[in-house]
Amino acid sequence: MELFWFIPTYGDGRYLGTTNGARAITPVYLRQIAQAVDDLGYDGVLLPTGRSCEDAWVIASSLIPATQKLKFLVALRPGLMSPTLAARMAATFDRTSGGRLLLNVVAGGDPEELEADGLFLSHDDRYSLTDEFLTVWRRLLAEEEPLDYEGAHLKVNGAKVLFPPQQQPHPPLYFGGSSPAAIDVAAKHADVYLTWGEPPADVERKIAQVRAAYAAQGRTVRFGIRLHVIVREREEEAWEAAEALIRYVDDDTIVKAQQVYSRMDSVGQRRMASLHKGDRDKLVVAPNLWAGIGLVRGGAGTALVGNPEQVSARMREYAALGIETFILSGYPHLEEAYRAAELLFPLLPLNRSGAERDVIGKQGEMIAYDHRPGQPASRA
Repeated sequence: MELFWFIPTYGDGRYLGTTNGARAITPVYLRQIAQAVDDLGYDGVLLPTGRSCEDAWVIASSLIPATQKLKFLVALRPGLMSPTLAARMAATFDRTSGGRLLLNVVAGGDPEELEADGLFLSHDDRYSLTDEFLTVWRRLLAEEEPLDYEGAHLKVNGAKVLFPPQQQPHPPLYFGGSSPAAIDVAAKHADVYLTWGEPPADVERKIAQVRAAYAAQGRTVRFGIRLHVIVREREEEAWEAAEALIRYVDDDTIVKAQQVYSRMDSVGQRRMASLHKGDRDKLVVAPNLWAGIGLVRGGAGTALVGNPEQVSARMREYAALGIETFILSGYPHLEEAYRAAELLFPLLPLNRSGAERDVIGKQGEMIAYDHRPGQPASRA
């Protein structure tokens, strides 16, 4: 397994839907999260994109010198940036970071937000544009000769990237999107297909559909999943923490949020909303899978909830379906990065050796100056 964490550039705190327990998203705080995640041994971080977020490229760039091994999953936005500029940005970031860039292709799912940014295409036309964008972007980074290209949406003459990325032929492309149009484009271009945290049976069907699309293109694919995680030493503590997270979320706030999500043409967002339908009484949608976050948060709206054995077992279930990369998060993101690492890492088949973890930090505080603490007999 690969485990990623999340950089909360649009806000963070102890509760959803309130300023109680909120904290400022300052450069210092984001650097604390990135350094903690890097030190704990997570493989990478996802940075969100959209008008409610600080710019992902600027924030990720600021975190390069603050980290050592951490990879950065940053958005490519077809229609909001040109493929030639995006190729130069990717090459520069990849070289500057020592090959630590990953790209998340985001075609967008909120027509109102996209129109505010100057993009007025329909859902399927956006994916047609994305296909052309990625065709130009990939060829620019893989070919040395100047590129001429003309499609329905894009045209370039003599385009080139003079300084190549460190990762060849280009940094890996990650792609999310549940519609047929999205899956078709992913199958032509992407290295990793991402899904949100739907129940395992739904994920299994989607994986089969995506594999078939890739096979039709003569390509193979790896899979990742985006989930929140609420893990505690005891199961009852985890469910109490889940309920506490939405204790300030009132019905009016839910209605406002769901009205915004209902205007979106994102199939994935509709699938997330359909899990709970805005009903507080229908939040447990599969064993240890809770949809409470999706009441007021767009995108990833589900969390794995339980004790370490339960949460790790659910993750292994997804892994058995073909999921390799788990992009996790929790509120607040700094504290929960530590908690998830401490409780889950020992139970998961991670892509690293135990020698990579700091010995002193793992042993706990010495007892009476001379004795190492032991393992608890059991976790009740």
